[in-house]
Amino acid sequence: MGKYLFIAEKPSVAQQFAAALSETNMKRYDGYNEGDKIIVTWCVGHLVTMSYPEVYDEKYKKWRLDTLPFLPEEYKYEVIKPVAKQFAIVSKLLNRDDVERIYVCTDSGREGEYIYRLVRQMAGVHDKDERRVWIDSQTDEEIKRGIREAKDISEYDNLSDSAYLRAKEDYLMGINFSRLLSLRYGNAVAGFMNKNYVAIAVGRVMTCVLGMVVKREREIRDFVKTPFYRVMADTNVLGATLNMEWKAVVGSKYVDSPLLYKENGFKEEKDAIHLIAETLGKDDSELVFDEDKNTPAQDVPAVITKIEKKKEKKNAPLLYNLAEIQNDCSRFFKISPDQTLNIIQELYEKKLVTYPRTDARVLSTAISKEIDKNIRGLLNVPGVREFAQNILDQKLYENIAKTKYVNDKQITDHYAIIPTGQGFKNLQGCSRLVINVYELIVRRFLAIFYPPAVYEKLSMTVEKNGEFFFANDKYLVDPGYLALMEYSFKKKKSDDSADGSSDDLDNDEDNEEEDNNKNMVEIISKIKKGDEVTFTAMGIREGETSPPKRYNSGSMILAMENAGKLIEDEELREQIKSSGIGTSATRAGILEKLVKNEYLNMNKKTQIITPTFLGEMIYDVVTVSMPSMLNPDFTASWEKGLGYVSDGNLSADEYMVKLENYIRQRTAKVLQLNNSYMLNGQFQKISQFYKNGSGNTKNSAKSTKKSGAKKK
Repeated sequence: MGKYLFIAEKPSVAQQFAAALSETNMKRYDGYNEGDKIIVTWCVGHLVTMSYPEVYDEKYKKWRLDTLPFLPEEYKYEVIKPVAKQFAIVSKLLNRDDVERIYVCTDSGREGEYIYRLVRQMAGVHDKDERRVWIDSQTDEEIKRGIREAKDISEYDNLSDSAYLRAKEDYLMGINFSRLLSLRYGNAVAGFMNKNYVAIAVGRVMTCVLGMVVKREREIRDFVKTPFYRVMADTNVLGATLNMEWKAVVGSKYVDSPLLYKENGFKEEKDAIHLIAETLGKDDSELVFDEDKNTPAQDVPAVITKIEKKKEKKNAPLLYNLAEIQNDCSRFFKISPDQTLNIIQELYEKKLVTYPRTDARVLSTAISKEIDKNIRGLLNVPGVREFAQNILDQKLYENIAKTKYVNDKQITDHYAIIPTGQGFKNLQGCSRLVINVYELIVRRFLAIFYPPAVYEKLSMTVEKNGEFFFANDKYLVDPGYLALMEYSFKKKKSDDSADGSSDDLDNDEDNEEEDNNKNMVEIISKIKKGDEVTFTAMGIREGETSPPKRYNSGSMILAMENAGKLIEDEELREQIKSSGIGTSATRAGILEKLVKNEYLNMNKKTQIITPTFLGEMIYDVVTVSMPSMLNPDFTASWEKGLGYVSDGNLSADEYMVKLENYIRQRTAKVLQLNNSYMLNGQFQKISQFYKNGSGNTKNSAKSTKKSGAKKK
């Protein structure tokens, strides 16, 4: 009987498999472990890569327009030199006569599939029984299940096709368009920056993301703030103070008035003062305002003309996928998406959480049936033990399959990131930041088993002298799942964001709000239409329209997930599912590459993303040459096409025809253009926003901010 060979993506994962298999007489050799029945080896990430164009023909080594587009009939691959030794070891093992079966244990996703298929291709593996191990965590039970249920590798041929196509697509677009735009416009960019030469790097996803950041920055620069003045009133309602706001609705003499900015604000402060005087029965000159623009109302009476009271429930959010937790880690801890991915990968390899590179935010039906095992394991985690115990005692997990948190149709490769309930001892020695990220995952997971938070919602209208004031508030009645959202790191105060600290308000203020909630809920139950209230004070709140927000690293990941649309509302994100830009596995790396290329700046302390001068220049180059590369919907359509290939709904050949035609057409169009002269004026225009106007990219983020502020 021959041996079984297990090939993992990384050495650490290989050791997990070796431990789970419990092979007797297992010995460690150079690059692999071997026992009586099994062999365990590993890649070190990618062992094989696509060859550079000059490998095909020496003429491609020099960048020339007459050699474009470069579209090889057959693609060449080569072993990566620094890892050639490990490739030789793996190749020899794959082809050993005594290896009867190969278990492919690389990461369960498109990239993991690609890593093995390239090794298999270069090693010349033939006539072997190859089986794909697909797992969601690295616990011993899941590893054994994955091996037991491993399918023939041919079952994943469509996934393999999409992986090869993604690589070819990035390769062809990167090589052809980078060379094309560098040769066509590089001199214009270099001349303006007083450099001899500038290479312009273009990528299917990278260039689109650059475009999103530049467009946002220009929207902020062009934004003109508009001041407006709102009229507020403090009202006494059965002894409690309720803040209300005036609006020009039907019945008000100010409806459609040119004095208004919007229905709840005046263009001029004097008009807001006049409304207050009319409401209080005084002349404008009689009003005396304090430094906060408030004036006493001396208990002027008014009448409740409309009141609505209703209970409102808010369910726990869906579980984490990679984009969601990258966004939260940027928000809470000010760390980059790449750092977040590395942390969750560490937790995954320590058996603490499930597979990180997932787009799904729900559980599968199968895992929901045995989810109590995960919950039971969390009894070992201080801080959430009582919540886990309560879920188990009341069997709150029993009907989870009937909720929105379980949906097989919303899962492609993997379900959401959740705690395994195992490996708790592996947290020892982890940094505080890693522990805090683990806490995020644990609390988000347990929250789905808790009832919704319940609010008492109040909508009230008060009338005085034909003008109407409105209150729209809600007060927490029952915290429900929110009781689980008291993160331990929020209680700490520190300026060092890397330790997982938070800048949230003191708990004393939270307690005051809770007390106010209790009082208002009781008062709301007593008031009704027709009741009289009194104005105790009125005031003016000066506001101004706000420019769009700059992206931070987390919000950019969310925008990429939603094809360029930044959807900040959690409930709305739950309802929308579109083809994103890039994938959960690649988005963080794309941001890092843009920063490394000095096209973007990412502030390490705030994670705010801004373009550099060079980045803006590249944006303008792409705008005048191939603007479709800046279109998020167009870019997302390529990713959608890869999904069709993976699902078996589109052949690899059909996809390649579309890809090659696009590259030919784009190349031909750019070669016909003669518009380099247009760019110099645009470069001059944007140079004012950067230090010395010289394109000093290292300082450009700060200078963008300063210049933008001056313009406003």
